[in-house]
Amino acid sequence: MPKMAVRDAATVILLRDRESDPKILMGQRGAQAAFMPNKFVFPGGAVDPDDAHVPLAEPLPEPCKIRLSQETDPKLCDALVAAAVRELWEETGLILGTSGKWPCPPPAEWESFANAGYRPTGAGLRFVFRAITPPGRPRRFDARFFLGDAAEIKGDPDDFTHACDELSHLQWISLDKVRHFDLPFITEVVVAEIAALIRAGADFPETTPFFRNTDEESLFLRLAGKSPLRAQEQAKE
Repeated sequence: MPKMAVRDAATVILLRDRESDPKILMGQRGAQAAFMPNKFVFPGGAVDPDDAHVPLAEPLPEPCKIRLSQETDPKLCDALVAAAVRELWEETGLILGTSGKWPCPPPAEWESFANAGYRPTGAGLRFVFRAITPPGRPRRFDARFFLGDAAEIKGDPDDFTHACDELSHLQWISLDKVRHFDLPFITEVVVAEIAALIRAGADFPETTPFFRNTDEESLFLRLAGKSPLRAQEQAKE
């Protein structure tokens, strides 16, 4: 039996009211969904081929991009950011973007985003988690999780009128109450990591957790990429 292909994917964890009552945006997958039916999840999905050709108005911050490129083709980084922004738009109707016209005609999947008057941006996102779906599941993804602040959203963060029907019951859930929802195991782990970041007063982990599940082994790693310049400086010390 051939191995199931692992698709690159991107997920967005939007955070609001960080200083008072931290909440994260989640929605429920349908009962008939092939992957994680009925579970509450963050907005996200697979990278589309056209995402690689989407011009970002602003890139992901350099420290995040360096770490994101570990054990990944660096050319994929911008496509992952674009996919994260696109999936957020499709599944919630919320925009992470900068006002402006596109320098080229947008791909079909991006027309509604472009028609709203925005270009996608990665400036407000932080790469905080990575996980590969274990073997034996109906679908497998190599998912990168990006943390963003609701303050970066263009428009009303409670307006989900432009969302597709892939996620239902879209809502901002308090971190104190999220454990009462039906979450996938990996989502529970990610939520715990986000809670730890908030307690530490940080928006980017010192090292990024990576659950690397392959057909041969399952490992829990920590990505701690450094810029080439800094690595050279440390080598001389």
